[in-house]
Amino acid sequence: MAIEIDDNIIGFYVNFNMDENDEDKDLIKRLVWGANGLKNKLRFLKWTAYGKDFHLILFQFYVKPENHLLDNLRDIENYRRKEKAIGIPLIVQEDFFKLSDANQQKFIAITIRNKLELLREKIRRNKLDLDMDKLKYDIDKLLS
Repeated sequence: MAIEIDDNIIGFYVNFNMDENDEDKDLIKRLVWGANGLKNKLRFLKWTAYGKDFHLILFQFYVKPENHLLDNLRDIENYRRKEKAIGIPLIVQEDFFKLSDANQQKFIAITIRNKLELLREKIRRNKLDLDMDKLKYDIDKLLS
């Protein structure tokens, strides 16, 4: 059995607050992990190309989160030095599912770009090695 090493700098986690059979759940799964999903679009972004301080930028989707969870989520998590990783929460509310497919894609792309600006500030403050200009350019190119 071969072990596949994932050296992508971008990763995804999804927290669903809905029934197992909810169609919206399938939509988010396709947007993130589908053939034309975010993971597939961004699979070419390897951590070795962007600096030495980050191995993973984890975009954490919280779908229809409860209010108590919203109250406790930060805009961006703290950098985890041992893991060389950071988590970035993305909130997907009920209104998202009323958008057209094209506008859903646009919403996700804009949200990711905005979160990358928060990451840029965290990198600057903590003096971390990550080529944000190159990463942002590559993500913009792949998501447009």
